[in-house]
Amino acid sequence: MKQLQGVNDFVIRFANVNGSGSASANNLFAKAVFRMGVPVSPKNIFPSNIQGLPTWYEVRVNEQGYVGRRGDIDMVVAVNGQTLRQDYDSLVPGGYFLFDSSKPLPEDFQRDDITVIGIPLTFLCNETFENPRMRPLLKNIIYVGALATLLDMELQVLIDSVNRQFQKKPKLAEPNIQALELGYAYAQEHHPDTCQLKVQRSDKVGDAIIMDGNSATALGALYAGATVVGWYPITPSTSVIEAFGRYAEKYRIEADTGRIKAAIVQAEDELAAIGIVIGASWNGARAFTATSGPGISLMNEFLGLAYFGEIPAVLIDVQRAGPSTGMPTRTQQSDVLECAYASHGDTKHPLLFPCDPRECFDMTADAFDLAEHLQTPVMVMSDLDLGMNDHFGPPLSWETGRSYDRGKVLSAEELDTLTTRWGRYKDTDGDGICYRTYPGTHPEKGVYFTRGTSRDEYSAYTESSAAYQANMERLELKWETTKRLLPLARIKTPFPKARLGAIFYGSTAPAAYEAIELLHQRGIDINTMRLRAFPFQQEVLDFINNHELVFVIEQNRDGQMRTLLINEEGLPSDKMVHIGCYDGMPVASRSLVRALEKAMGGLGINLQQLSTQGGTQ
Repeated sequence: MKQLQGVNDFVIRFANVNGSGSASANNLFAKAVFRMGVPVSPKNIFPSNIQGLPTWYEVRVNEQGYVGRRGDIDMVVAVNGQTLRQDYDSLVPGGYFLFDSSKPLPEDFQRDDITVIGIPLTFLCNETFENPRMRPLLKNIIYVGALATLLDMELQVLIDSVNRQFQKKPKLAEPNIQALELGYAYAQEHHPDTCQLKVQRSDKVGDAIIMDGNSATALGALYAGATVVGWYPITPSTSVIEAFGRYAEKYRIEADTGRIKAAIVQAEDELAAIGIVIGASWNGARAFTATSGPGISLMNEFLGLAYFGEIPAVLIDVQRAGPSTGMPTRTQQSDVLECAYASHGDTKHPLLFPCDPRECFDMTADAFDLAEHLQTPVMVMSDLDLGMNDHFGPPLSWETGRSYDRGKVLSAEELDTLTTRWGRYKDTDGDGICYRTYPGTHPEKGVYFTRGTSRDEYSAYTESSAAYQANMERLELKWETTKRLLPLARIKTPFPKARLGAIFYGSTAPAAYEAIELLHQRGIDINTMRLRAFPFQQEVLDFINNHELVFVIEQNRDGQMRTLLINEEGLPSDKMVHIGCYDGMPVASRSLVRALEKAMGGLGINLQQLSTQGGTQ
């Protein structure tokens, strides 16, 4: 049997039971690899909230810096009896199967193309540790210690990580370090030179960090000056609010009173949550909420009010495929169309699509400036994978001296010096954006909060069809202004003569970039465009028009982004090829390669001919 070999390039999957304390152990392993200077991408690929259900945690170690999910498993750490067969079968030939040998494998586990490594985790734990409540947690730490031997990792890095984790409770560090050493010693004695996958110290990390997108989003809101949060719990967005609360407690404390300078209000439902945000924003505060698909549906009516009343609001949508769609909470880009056109007819909302924690931070901060400049709701479209998993990427940064863009807000002095009558919904600059005021700015002038669209430029109620139409046309002009303010798409055209293009966005990007590189190695050249915002700019249309066929890669069944592109830009549907990933798992590059090859074959594109002719040029 030929064993898999690799230095700083493999995928390991941990198969655990949710609620067993495995997340801390698996995270300890991933962070240790990172601290050895090796790029690493950890993913909880089935983060169920239900205790006792199976959960898997994949760690991709890749010195080249590919941080998307690869697909295919090189090594499994199997400590969940419910999924033992599934985990055993999931290994690629030449892979390694580490299991708890306190109980033997079933007799029908007879693969001769993998290496089986038995570590009696339960036995070692029960023999060593007296506290029965600690044993399930420490059993996980034992297999991390064993991995340190098998992968030639530096044990001291793991010990230092444990000490750092428990620096405020050093007594808790002691049994964890003992468990690490126990697993390390057992593997040294019983499985020397068994595994040919290795982790070696490197210098490929540079200034990169590992962070989850929800924490980065919360920091972006904090740096943007958000002071009011209205929210209702819904996985996977709840941790945005929890992180914001932690950061506010640390960085937003009044020196004289010790009180937090932020109002975090849990509402009775999602509709009330967005209502809190709209009310606070109208009063001049920077306010936001965080939710997911079902929450967006419940917020629709208030989003329409904010659109037509032209009130700033920021909404963080951590998309998911959730229980309301019949699937346990998993990742999906499932809210694109719902958010783009949320509420009743003739509404459109700016959307931002971050692809890593750095962009979660930047785009959330920018969303507050955009919302106030444009006087409209702005939505940041994250997802479960991006929001809740740790990601390897560039550090967060904030421009020194950056000031907030509060948009067209009139002061009391400006109201008094106006030479013409002020109209709340009167466009004097030709960009579709009107001037507003904050409550309390002037004792007699300013401040209008009006219902719907039945009003004229001065906020007076009217049922005039001409006034309604003029207002709707001004909002359309503001939509055109919006395009000039949003972040541009990231376009890569290294193959000027390539006939094929690929479009993707959000957390799909890392796997998509890798898949395109793998296809290039096979002689198939595809230019790429990563969308970062809606509405779409001219550059997006130009990219599509410059290619004969464009693959739109996204994590939903129905091709929502493809539909949005066709609808907004009037593109021919047969030019836009949907590549859907909707199994609820983070996108894997190898699966994406297969999907693209299948799509090209179905379209009659001769892959062999493309390859022999040196690509699609």
